[in-house]
Amino acid sequence: MRDDDRLLDLPEPEFGSGVIGPCDICGTRQAVVVLQEERYRLCVLDFLNKTWIKSEKKPGSPPPVYRSDRISFETSAVPSRHAPAIVLSPTKIVRHPAVLIAPDVYGITTTLLDAAIRFAREGFEVLIPDIAKTDGVSTASFVTARAAARLRGGVATGSKEVVGLVRLYRDALDHLLAREMVDASRAAVFGTSFGASVALALAAESSRLGAVVLAYPMPVRPPDLAKLVSVPLLCVAGSADRTAARAVAQLESSGPDSTRVIVQIPGARHHFLARDLGAYDVARAEQGWARILEFLRTRMMPPPSRPPTPPVKPTDPLATAKPTPAAGAPAARPAAG
Repeated sequence: MRDDDRLLDLPEPEFGSGVIGPCDICGTRQAVVVLQEERYRLCVLDFLNKTWIKSEKKPGSPPPVYRSDRISFETSAVPSRHAPAIVLSPTKIVRHPAVLIAPDVYGITTTLLDAAIRFAREGFEVLIPDIAKTDGVSTASFVTARAAARLRGGVATGSKEVVGLVRLYRDALDHLLAREMVDASRAAVFGTSFGASVALALAAESSRLGAVVLAYPMPVRPPDLAKLVSVPLLCVAGSADRTAARAVAQLESSGPDSTRVIVQIPGARHHFLARDLGAYDVARAEQGWARILEFLRTRMMPPPSRPPTPPVKPTDPLATAKPTPAAGAPAARPAAG
């Protein structure tokens, strides 16, 4: 995150924007995110369960749309057998569809927090594994794997690093779908850049997903991995993104499939959704988020089916027809008053 025009003393910080400054809770100067006006600027550690800090809302105001928690889930991917994560849960008492967010090698970034907040406000239960705080996960090795992906034509989905991440995210998905208020039949995975490639690798081997959303993914090896994905897939990428263009070509060449949607944002570059990077563009980012949310709502939140129309009892034409008097018979006289 750059310490330039996104400094702490913004007069009206934009919802979801990344800034440099002290966290309102822990007081440490670091990269923080503006979640909403009532939350001010909070770091990743302390943005949870601080919904009404410095709020001017009066008692009795409607509850927040979602709540957030730090959790730990069981996994066989790390020696400690447990990994930390962040969960955002809608407060509406209904079963929610779920979205697993697959972090990039840099962990929980402003982009992923932005995505989680948007999904939770739409009614999705969201889980983000915190790989930066997971024992046994070396960030340096994943950075090396990402660099190798650029030099060797794609993310090697069979490498030790990627296989370990897929195991970790598969266990995170199992935990998410086992949560009390989650509808396990409606689950999706979302990722950006390297994380999108890992999300594709997860979708290729998981039968528990109903949709896949990739934002400017990196190409993968093998290039026909998408053939193993049988659920609806959305890929959002910029027309000025040469890295994602190779991934899009792989998706398009993996076979004709009407369930795959490729959306190209004119003029957008790699990381155009990241508020704290130079490629960010408000109009293009909002266009991308709109298509992502529309896709998830359509696939994961279909409108309720109409109740069946009650059958109409057919009328008996013989019962309703008036009797015809026989030929030569006198006409019936009206009764005397």
